[in-house]
Amino acid sequence: MLYWLYRHAGINLFQYITLRASVAFFLAFILTVWLMPKFIAWAKKRKASQPIFDLAPSNHKAKNDTPTMGGLVFVTATLLATVLCARLNNIFIVGGILTLGLFGFIGLKDDISKILGKKNEAGLKSRSKFIMQCVAAAAVGVTIYIFSDMSTNLYIPFYKNSLFDLTYFAVLFWMLVMVSASNAVNLTDGLDGLATVPSIFSLITIGIFVYLSGHAAMSAYLLLPKVSGSGEVLVIVSALIGSLVGFLWYNCHPAQIFMGDSGSLSVGAFIGYTAIISKNEFLLIIVGFVFVLETVSVILQVGSFKTRKKRMFLMAPIHHHFEIKGWTENKIIVRFWIIALLSNLIALTALKIR
Repeated sequence: MLYWLYRHAGINLFQYITLRASVAFFLAFILTVWLMPKFIAWAKKRKASQPIFDLAPSNHKAKNDTPTMGGLVFVTATLLATVLCARLNNIFIVGGILTLGLFGFIGLKDDISKILGKKNEAGLKSRSKFIMQCVAAAAVGVTIYIFSDMSTNLYIPFYKNSLFDLTYFAVLFWMLVMVSASNAVNLTDGLDGLATVPSIFSLITIGIFVYLSGHAAMSAYLLLPKVSGSGEVLVIVSALIGSLVGFLWYNCHPAQIFMGDSGSLSVGAFIGYTAIISKNEFLLIIVGFVFVLETVSVILQVGSFKTRKKRMFLMAPIHHHFEIKGWTENKIIVRFWIIALLSNLIALTALKIR
């Protein structure tokens, strides 16, 4: 709508991406803060809480009645702010909306299944969930591949030239990035605010790269891969950051609501999507280091138990390991936030070190 006002009403102020991104941030923030208490009240009335796993640390039992599906609110707020502030004829905006919508839908199905299912048996089957994620990622990847002029060259951090052209295999690689990022954030979402703040840090970092990659002069000056039109996605990034800040108001310890899979799957997939369109797929390992750490801990735990019949950690993901060791929840959360902040500051050095 704001861009329409620029095009048809001559309000030149709304041609600037940064202004529309700022408006999207505050719109999404206000919508989330306003809608969340109403949703929490409705969810409590409907007993829409996710059952706590029997083997979870004992302090999690107190969270048994905490409602879930908060992601439904902040993803909706993000999409509404995007529709109002972004250029909807931009293919990268379409891809971003598709990513949030499709992965949010998968997460919502999983959340509803957990609420309605039997204890410890709830949720979508892992195989079904994975297939749905792959189909969603393929839909986004094919859309970008066909309708955008983005190159399929592969880049690595701190190196200005591409390694090689992925050609048709680019879609498969993009699918891997989106599904991996989606599941990584989902695994991290186990403590109050643990996934929320690292997601905000990651979005700020990757949003900077998206904007600069879409800016002809700045991308040339910084030797970044130029992706025409991608800078518009800063509007969605800002909207999602705003809605996550609003969500954190209710998700900080002790949480009044959890984001659920409807939030974690969509946020993770969108972070992966922004890394793809800014050609920073491998930099995502540093940007989302906390998510990588959590995912690797699960892989090592499962691999160790299957091969050696021994566990590497007291419990996985690794934040549960520290809980069992006696760390307080707040200490774990804040320390992981610090790690996320430092890793994103390191990632930002890739702007100049090339």
